[in-house]
Amino acid sequence: MKVAFATQDLKRVDAHFGWAKHIAIYDLEPEGHTFLEAVEFEGDLREDGNEDKLAPKIEAIKDCAILYVAAIGGSGAARVVANNIHPMKVTQPENIEELLDKLQDVLKGNPPPWLRKVMMKGKERSFDEFDDEDEN
Repeated sequence: MKVAFATQDLKRVDAHFGWAKHIAIYDLEPEGHTFLEAVEFEGDLREDGNEDKLAPKIEAIKDCAILYVAAIGGSGAARVVANNIHPMKVTQPENIEELLDKLQDVLKGNPPPWLRKVMMKGKERSFDEFDDEDEN
């Protein structure tokens, strides 16, 4: 599964989605993670109300299942969710490698339902995945 991070320094999640200079994209599996690419954005990224700045960012993360941000505006969040990407807000700058390690640990265990759902992004659904669940 691909995970994106809004970042200014490529080391921490420390950026508002619309203002981010970079989006770092990683491939994450229970066994580990791989850095795929860093997409750089230029121009006046702090200009509020400029919805055009979001289009290239949405395009860059369209294959991602999760997006980590320091903050995200309402219209940005709506566009992210409309593309089946789960936004995750961090309350203070957090190291990308540490976030990947935490998420990897969750994948190794019993991921919560929302995470199992986002893990299916881009995969064909089968009803076999529900065979293990208890019926009430």
